Amino acid sequence: MTMACQPSGKIRGIKPPPGQCNTENDSDCCKKGKMYTTYKCSPPVTGNTKVVLTLNSFQKGGDGGGPSECDNQYHFDDTPVHFLEFFLSQNVQNIMTPILLMTVVDECDSTMGCDDEHDYQPPCPNNIVDASKEVWEALGIPKGDWGDYDITWSDS
Repeated sequence: MTMACQPSGKIRGIKPPPGQCNTENDSDCCKKGKMYTTYKCSPPVTGNTKVVLTLNSFQKGGDGGGPSECDNQYHFDDTPVHFLEFFLSQNVQNIMTPILLMTVVDECDSTMGCDDEHDYQPPCPNNIVDASKEVWEALGIPKGDWGDYDITWSDS
């Protein structure tokens, strides 16, 4: 039996300096004093792991913050790219390997956040797959449903 992933701790949010947190695509900014849960693990990936598909801009100045972790580059919104929550990406042998119609280019840190390096956004949940607008369009998801969309991640 596989153990579920449990929270590893909490960090206290700080108020971002003016203009330092991009709220494009409904991204959250840290709130002063709010406690945010951190994780050092991800849910076990099985044949039907429930995760949330979220919308992100990987362009320079987009809500993704800095360049992508895997290639240190920005990617246009019309490029079919996504990132995996940090620990899910550790299971990918080559982080630039195409997965279906997407390419993994980034990872989201679920152990830290609310600082300049993380665009003053909270730590990522440990169960997200963040995708560009092109991915959402390619999947045929109606624009009115873009944002947070429950999906199933498969290990096959």
